[in-house]
Amino acid sequence: MDIIRLGGTERRLYELVAPLVMDAAVIRQNNGYPFKTSDKYVWYVACQGGTARGFMPLKRSACRVLIDNYYAEGDDPEVLALLLAAAVKGRDGGAELAAMVQKRHVDVFRRGGFETVAGLKNYDKMTFAMKERAEGDDTSA
Repeated sequence: MDIIRLGGTERRLYELVAPLVMDAAVIRQNNGYPFKTSDKYVWYVACQGGTARGFMPLKRSACRVLIDNYYAEGDDPEVLALLLAAAVKGRDGGAELAAMVQKRHVDVFRRGGFETVAGLKNYDKMTFAMKERAEGDDTSA
């Protein structure tokens, strides 16, 4: 499976993800929320055989990068983990990386280095915490 990085308004992005983001079943899986994009977004798209199997958009603001409204076909944890690893690796160095994570995906994000900062009804608000661990903070072990 290939992970492709695309700008939020690139033509190729629309070609790859339109069949998914316009699918009623995919929108239901996203708790009814539509998928949004602009030039402030970078998308990671998991492709297999030329077909998108998942995506993870990151929205950049002045001080953070937010993962929100992502999708993996069949809730495949492997696809989510690949997308998450690409997003972590490709994010801006000093920017905080935050995510609104559906409850059923919290374990995948934890394994990817995130920790919960707030639990909501359907989501966990999480932040990437591996930086602190990499710098020697071993208190969570």
